[in-house]
Amino acid sequence: MIPYGRQLVDEDDIAAVVAVLRSPLLTGGPAVAAFEAAVAAFCGAPQAVAVSSGTAALHAAMAALGIGPGDEVVVPALTFAATANCVLYQNARPVVADVDPDTLLLTPAAVERALTARTRAVIAVDYAGQPCDYAALSALCRDRGLALTADACHSLGGADERGRPVGTLADVTALSFHPVKQVTTGEGGMALTADANLAARMRRFRNHGIDADWTSRENSGQHRYAVVEQGFNYRLSAIHCALGTSQLGKLPAFLAARRRIAAVYDAAFADLPFVTPLGRRPGLTHAWHLYVVRLRGPGAGRRDAAHAALLAQGIGVNVHYPPLHLHPHFRRLLGTGPGLCPVAEAAAADILTLPLHPSLADDDVGRVIDAVRGLGRLLR
Repeated sequence: MIPYGRQLVDEDDIAAVVAVLRSPLLTGGPAVAAFEAAVAAFCGAPQAVAVSSGTAALHAAMAALGIGPGDEVVVPALTFAATANCVLYQNARPVVADVDPDTLLLTPAAVERALTARTRAVIAVDYAGQPCDYAALSALCRDRGLALTADACHSLGGADERGRPVGTLADVTALSFHPVKQVTTGEGGMALTADANLAARMRRFRNHGIDADWTSRENSGQHRYAVVEQGFNYRLSAIHCALGTSQLGKLPAFLAARRRIAAVYDAAFADLPFVTPLGRRPGLTHAWHLYVVRLRGPGAGRRDAAHAALLAQGIGVNVHYPPLHLHPHFRRLLGTGPGLCPVAEAAAADILTLPLHPSLADDDVGRVIDAVRGLGRLLR
């Protein structure tokens, strides 16, 4: 089976982890600070806060921005559950907005339609690795006094049309280091911001709301601390951070491999009437977490039939994502249902994620292409 995503870990990564395992500190300490500094430098972000997952980064962002009961936060319909859950964790309400039919990204027009007097923030999702239109979203949020968070769990290494890197495009940016992402720490995440006060709040939030972590207490010779606000245990261990720092050094090569494979797919599918890759916003740098296509053809069920056919040939395809507002949990909690986001609902019936990762061999890319081209008989 060719998986749709997979980590690429080498002996340097293993050695970095072993070195931390042989050190006195398995949590906190210099390995965490080094990883934060490396990600901040790569992204050009003044502040970086390592946390236990991309979900934790989103939750920390909502808490630091002061999102709470009675507030609403606009989120896109095509995203993972964490984008809405981070709002619910703060006892606020996610308001689901539709997406652009070509790119499947959240648009300023969709945000405008979802705004109410209770809206406090917007979470934009860089679906598949393509950054949203942050210039327009930032202007909209600034005019209305809203906070803007970038759910960039797909887009590390991307940049907007002005060349500004992901990590610098919103008030807070959330990254994920899950094994299928551009670099991995096993599980892990990072919150990036230019605001030192937001960063300080997120550092407390990841550590039970405590005003000083043990490293700072040890360095100052103090033992006293205080819990000053609600927090969680969202720390990322030194072991994870050592792997992340080692992986980050390979990120340019990983991104180049992803872009090369995406270009091969583009060329191979250009003449297929039944396969349409997602649209691209001109001038930006795509990070290619996912290669998503839409399947065209008569009748319902074509995507599910194609999914089954490709799996039977050992092609590990996937679907990203079922529409957020149609999950049973959110339907019960938010009162949502079919018809709320027609563009996302139509896309969700057609989309298929093809294998894309740096360890994908040329022969495997060829297998994927041949299998997809063979779907013509099924989709006629």
